[in-house]
Amino acid sequence: MSSEPSLRDPLRFNRKTPPCTVVIFGANGDLTKRKLMPALYRLAWEGRLAPGFAVVGLSRTAMSDEQFRDHMRESVEKFLEDSPFDTALWNSFAQGLFYMAGDVGDQNTYQRLAGCLAEVEKNRQTGGNILFYLSTQPSQYAPIAEGIGAANLAKPAEGAQPGSAKQWTRIIIEKPFGHDLASARELNTRLQKVFDESAIYRIDHYLGKETVQNILAFRFGNGIFEPLWNRRYIEHVQITGAESIGVEGRGAYYQEAGALRDMIQNHLLQVMATVAMEPSATFSADAVRDERAKLLRSIHVMKAEQVRENAVPGQYGFGRVGGEEVPGFREEKGVKPDSQTETFVAATFFVENWRWAGVPFYIRTGKSMPKRVSEIAIHFRSAPLAVFHKEAEDGDAATNGPVPNLLILRIQPEEGISLKFNSKRPGAGMTLRPVSMDFNYGSSFGERSPSAYETLLLDAIIGDATLYTRQDMVEASWQVVQPILDYWSTRKFTFPNYASGTWGPAEADAMLARRGHTWRRP
Repeated sequence: MSSEPSLRDPLRFNRKTPPCTVVIFGANGDLTKRKLMPALYRLAWEGRLAPGFAVVGLSRTAMSDEQFRDHMRESVEKFLEDSPFDTALWNSFAQGLFYMAGDVGDQNTYQRLAGCLAEVEKNRQTGGNILFYLSTQPSQYAPIAEGIGAANLAKPAEGAQPGSAKQWTRIIIEKPFGHDLASARELNTRLQKVFDESAIYRIDHYLGKETVQNILAFRFGNGIFEPLWNRRYIEHVQITGAESIGVEGRGAYYQEAGALRDMIQNHLLQVMATVAMEPSATFSADAVRDERAKLLRSIHVMKAEQVRENAVPGQYGFGRVGGEEVPGFREEKGVKPDSQTETFVAATFFVENWRWAGVPFYIRTGKSMPKRVSEIAIHFRSAPLAVFHKEAEDGDAATNGPVPNLLILRIQPEEGISLKFNSKRPGAGMTLRPVSMDFNYGSSFGERSPSAYETLLLDAIIGDATLYTRQDMVEASWQVVQPILDYWSTRKFTFPNYASGTWGPAEADAMLARRGHTWRRP
């Protein structure tokens, strides 16, 4: 396909980024191949990267620049989704790809990197702007940052202001941000000794998804729903992040992480904060993140006896998903035969502020479930008086009164919004039946949505931290989950307690039933 500018985004010239060099630590890893390089190539295809753009890949594997370019081309061709591969564009893009082999534990590596960056700046006219991306083991985050600082690469050149358009340095860190509250605080302390907090970009790819961003537009860009967005009209909220796959070869990692750390502490609590936050005075990075941080700090921190009632762990066993037999978690490679690691979590959280007091937020996440789905379901309160007759559904007996209204924000796989309300069924009588009003991103806009990594990389390059997580937000979310971790560490659970291909253990259903609620089955 031709790469003529006329075929690309007509607003591309208004969205170009400043020249810079992206340094990827762990450039030979899976994340770089599957996500980062395809995202950068797509930004180039959209015309959003400046001519003075370069990538320096760094890992331990010995490789020449040309070999690195060949490997990255294979990855882009393989993992590029819903986009054309343009050979001519790739050849131009690849001229800015460079590679350096090095051990991140060796300080000499950072001195050589300084020389490499100086050469790249000279040849590519990058303006001295550097974005470091740490796609490595979490244990290497702080040592890498300290190595960068020791080589005088962490600060802009003398005379340049932090975050100025003339010259900047920033660092992106992948989750997890610590293993618990104490380690998160230690990591933040070590990072901030090298980089200003304004230059630290903690990436959570969930916040880059179009539907998560659209929560803000939906709430604050419309006058219909925001007046209803409170305890008076909303009965409860369900947030689901389900995967149909198991750990898929990542058993050793998951053995140490578990679902609570892997999904709830970061992704799903951030989604909850976006759903429940107060309106910000302006749509700026600090203002939006201030409100998300306030919400996270308002979540009730459970005591041990409350954890027992409001948090359910699960671990999948043998079962069937999509018609195929799948092994249990304990049969996965790298997993202990008596593992106590949870692959499922359902938890009830309460927000202690005037808007949400008494409204339960139910969050669940799990591996090896019936389908892959991430969504937010807002359950509105029922009409105050049952006037009409409700039609029977799914073989149930007819009941008096309409079903409560339901607003569903679909994050994946099909991004969109559905509103479920009651309508009179055609014919005689006044029998109501639930119907849905649907909005789908793909069909409504007729254009491709950018991937989360495209959005977040672009934001980091232009210096917009709105969708990135700040130190106080990280620590606030750890404070919420730490009591659950502490309580569970003292217990021995009877695992597995749900079969692959099911929606989790019965205890999760019982947790909602105690308040008269049931889980939505997407």
